[in-house]
Amino acid sequence: MPESPRLFAACATLALLSACAGGTAVPLPSPGASPAPRPAEPFRAPRPQPGGDLAGVMGADTRALYARFGEPRIDLVEGDARKLQFSGDACVLDIYLYPLTQGGAPVATHVEARLRQGGTETSREACIAEIERARDTR
Repeated sequence: MPESPRLFAACATLALLSACAGGTAVPLPSPGASPAPRPAEPFRAPRPQPGGDLAGVMGADTRALYARFGEPRIDLVEGDARKLQFSGDACVLDIYLYPLTQGGAPVATHVEARLRQGGTETSREACIAEIERARDTR
């Protein structure tokens, strides 16, 4: 009869484990099936970064920024947002563009500047001036 207590313990353990599993099964998509479409999110206007127009950068569109700073190191588009990255000898300037109205053209709403060596945050205005000087000497 030593088998009965072991069998009972095994059955009881399985019953407890199956009770913990609860919930409903979610079928996995078949291979090659396209993912379910994500519902569209409502448009949310960005809040431009405080601090003024930063020497005319804030509110500028892509064409104006290309004309002013030249070819960016990075031009990344994701959805309706865009990131342009320009660099000088000492700094890197990231400009983020978002549309201010639904369906509008993206414009600069956020600017970050950091040192190339170490990545420490630096003056955005000084970095803008450095990149402009570098473009003028090319």
